[in-house]
Amino acid sequence: MADTIDTRRRAVRRGGEAEAFVASRLVAAGAEVLAMRWKARGGEVDLVVRRDTALRFVEVKARAGEDDGLASITAAKRRRIAAAASAWLDAFRPAVDDIGFLVALVDLSVEPWGVRWIDDAFDAP
Repeated sequence: MADTIDTRRRAVRRGGEAEAFVASRLVAAGAEVLAMRWKARGGEVDLVVRRDTALRFVEVKARAGEDDGLASITAAKRRRIAAAASAWLDAFRPAVDDIGFLVALVDLSVEPWGVRWIDDAFDAP
């Protein structure tokens, strides 16, 4: 049981580090981070970023090795992300022209970490 708890804690810490890494890369590219780990009933968005008039809801997946994490973004996961995105939009009503979902696949097996970006990765259900 303790091993399971320790493994979970490490995974949560690693996920937070990967989200901060992705946020820093997006800021360096000219984006503004509007929210991190934004929770709403039914879902969570890892990052909400804006660049000019484009808004992206970012899902970060961090993996070491061959598994890039893309398969873990199931239809149910996409629905939860979209629900949180919709709640965020209702709460903040940003003036933007382009809204989409960006997936950042972080490869922890290399130094420095690599990121594979998938813009407009899916449509809201």
